[in-house]
Amino acid sequence: MSRQVSQQLEGIIARQEILVGEKLPPEGALCDMFSVSRTVIREAITHLKSQGLVETRRGIGTRILRSTPENRTPEKKIRLRTIDDILNILELRLTIEPEAAALAASRYDQQDQERLTELHKAFLQACLKTTQARDEDLAFHAAIARATHNPAFVTIYEQWDVGTIPRAKLGLVEADVQTSFQYLKKVGQEHDDILEAILARNAKAANIAMHRHLKRAYKTYYSYK
Repeated sequence: MSRQVSQQLEGIIARQEILVGEKLPPEGALCDMFSVSRTVIREAITHLKSQGLVETRRGIGTRILRSTPENRTPEKKIRLRTIDDILNILELRLTIEPEAAALAASRYDQQDQERLTELHKAFLQACLKTTQARDEDLAFHAAIARATHNPAFVTIYEQWDVGTIPRAKLGLVEADVQTSFQYLKKVGQEHDDILEAILARNAKAANIAMHRHLKRAYKTYYSYK
């Protein structure tokens, strides 16, 4: 039964009825949906986790990581371990994400608007809780890629994990609480500029805001070489 449920959930995820970055319904709701016990649901979710489709966090729930099983995508996942790696990935993001932001400004729909707004709020709330807000940061950028309504952009982002966020691999902004807070405050302001431009359907401003955001990060990490 758990295998049948996991297959059905795989289908729901593959059809993007639940999008990458969003959460599965709570256990109780899934029990009602499939008319099975919590044990069956937990086993099904364990199977999804083994395929890299979802991750579960206590008190948060189960979040969709990608729309296809990890073992079906042979592409090497990008991981950051050194300053040079960070600069390389930021160069890549600088060529992709400003255009994604511009396309998102031209193409987003009501669902995209709601998702982007909620994810931006989630990022700001995570910052106030003195976390590094890495998951929330990645989710916001992934939502912009999805708002392009171009599956190629979505596919690129599905190959990236939280390691794509520079501060995930280096503690340069974690020297002390105040330094970290000020850094994340700046990131939040830049996200706000990007979101404002997208929701105003100003493609040029969205492109510029995203480029400014990533270029500032590039310069920050380059200074540590």
